[in-house]
Amino acid sequence: MSGGVDSAVAASVLKDQGHNVEAVFMKNWDEDDTEFCTAAQDYKDALQACDTLNIPLRSIDLTKDYWEKVFKIFLEECKAGRTPNPDILCNKEIKFKAFLDFAFELGADKIATGHYSIIEEKDQLYQLKKGKDINKDQSYFLHRLDQFQISKSIFPIGELSKDVVRKKAKDLDLLNYDKKDSTGICFIGERNYKNFLRKFFDVYPGEIIKEDGEVIGEHDGLMYYTYGQRQGLGIGGGHGKKEAPWYVSDKIIDENRLVVVQGQDHPSLFHTHVKASNVNWISGDAPDEDLGITAKIRYRSNDTPCKLEHDSKNTFIEFENPKFAIAPGQSIVFYAGDTCIGGGYIETRSNKNISVSYTHLTLPTNREV
Repeated sequence: MSGGVDSAVAASVLKDQGHNVEAVFMKNWDEDDTEFCTAAQDYKDALQACDTLNIPLRSIDLTKDYWEKVFKIFLEECKAGRTPNPDILCNKEIKFKAFLDFAFELGADKIATGHYSIIEEKDQLYQLKKGKDINKDQSYFLHRLDQFQISKSIFPIGELSKDVVRKKAKDLDLLNYDKKDSTGICFIGERNYKNFLRKFFDVYPGEIIKEDGEVIGEHDGLMYYTYGQRQGLGIGGGHGKKEAPWYVSDKIIDENRLVVVQGQDHPSLFHTHVKASNVNWISGDAPDEDLGITAKIRYRSNDTPCKLEHDSKNTFIEFENPKFAIAPGQSIVFYAGDTCIGGGYIETRSNKNISVSYTHLTLPTNREV
């Protein structure tokens, strides 16, 4: 029970179905920063929802687990100049592992969350499907779950739209029926990304260059930028031959240089091949090629047809058409129709099977990680 409208309505749906429901509030971030970290207000909202629904609420402190299993890895990925997504690891290690273990200790049979996804069992395998509300579908963030985790989970609002969820909450007299959806880093909140990371890293500026090596600006630190980024570069269109915006096309990690190109249609921003590591297949096995597989290279990207090849460590993806701003560190997630079949971490992107590798740069830190 997060204090949001989705988990509250999920609990109500379960009660209506006749389940014995108990609620748990997770505290995963230890910081007295009420401007951004809304844990205190979220707990009050969770209490109000549980009082209205007449279900018990307890809390669990998972800040140590979150720091060790999610946030330290997030910092290391940032330090390496990659683009991590901590929400995915949080689901794998916290919500559907540490919290699941806690629920079992309480005697629970299953856990339920307010995720917009659907679980179906077919041929003795559990399938993770997209939520009915395609604009809220969260299967992308759940692709690292395994058969056991999915088998012990319920997503009560997966068949509902967000509008219906809010209406149900209002009809139930839940005060959070119109509460804003949570955004930002998982359990940490929406805040200035650069200022937040500066608490953990020293500023490490470097040159912004064009592809021909001409220096046209200075960056604040490679960790603050991602591939395809346009905003916040501090350079205007006038440096080039045409008045067009600049985009991040590459990071030369071992030289601490940020490469930019002009125009959203610049060929250096598009790639057809991806190498992915640590791929998790939800069924336990790699898929057959005849499934008609598609892939997302980020949460809001379109499902794009692709071909897969595998070796003992990695999966190699080929898109028929080039994809914009493929970012190492992000997750690439695979689908067969509306079924999420797994995903992995983007290691390299390239064209014509020419792989681009990235050298890790050791940066000084302000805090031991």
